Amino acid sequence: MEKIASTTIPQTGVRKWNTATIAKPPWSNYSHSGKLERLILQLGRGRGKFSEIAGIPRSIGCMGNNRFILRREPLSVERVKEIVKEFYSAKGKELYLTNYDSPEYLIRIARYAAALGIKEVYAIVRMEDIEKISPEENVNIIVEFEYSKENINKLKKLNWVYGALIMATPEQYNELTEDNTDFNGEIYIDLLYPGSLRHLNFNVIEIKRIHSLTSNIYHDCLAGTLAITADGYALPCPLLRNFIVGDAKVETIKQIKRKGKLRRFWKLTKDNIENCRMCPFKYLCHDCRALEYQASGDIFGIEYCTLEL
Repeated sequence: MEKIASTTIPQTGVRKWNTATIAKPPWSNYSHSGKLERLILQLGRGRGKFSEIAGIPRSIGCMGNNRFILRREPLSVERVKEIVKEFYSAKGKELYLTNYDSPEYLIRIARYAAALGIKEVYAIVRMEDIEKISPEENVNIIVEFEYSKENINKLKKLNWVYGALIMATPEQYNELTEDNTDFNGEIYIDLLYPGSLRHLNFNVIEIKRIHSLTSNIYHDCLAGTLAITADGYALPCPLLRNFIVGDAKVETIKQIKRKGKLRRFWKLTKDNIENCRMCPFKYLCHDCRALEYQASGDIFGIEYCTLEL
């Protein structure tokens, strides 16, 4: 994973943010193995600002708290625990618990997953709910919020949390980088995208740059990822709501992960996208199919490419 270590400026002694990733999930720079690596498990319809109906312009909305439509009854607590156990049995290592309606439920499932022995358990908690949460052994709490001076000041008092998912416009991101901090956790910058390339006001090529040695074989974001909605639909990404690859109400993780339609998403490299396959930067460019699909209505769309002629 691309990671900019927290540094101290010699002249001033000012500590800067420990920025783990900007505008892409933290696993986008991993070398992928072609196996199931992470599960993003939604525990409710979500209470976030951005909705499935109005559109979700977030670059890391996959691991954030949005608002979705539930098409049927949610999974029972018992089935959620079974899914977590199946993921552990499948040798999955990263569990992201997100889109919660109840922080207490979120932590209960996170605690259960950690007790099973899942190596990396992440629970994403809104800043509005952080006072309802206490430190949990072997659970990485990530607090999520929209950028503001008030929220940044709150974050600086939360040194017990693992990291922060900060939604920001490009202008706010520039302001954030100029700030100093006493916060030692990891920072994930969730850069908000405009509706189309016409309104893009940041260097998208620089933001998209990745260093994955396997991007010529596997999709740098979708590879190894399985998402399960609160009502049990299995997806290649939480934001690709129209691309159902399985049903966790009646299928196990083992059955879903073997499906060809899931693995086709894992291997959806730029060589499969007509307007990208001849580009010399195709293996260095982070690819968010969800943002592209939302903007263009085409799973192979390239709405946010400044190089496309």
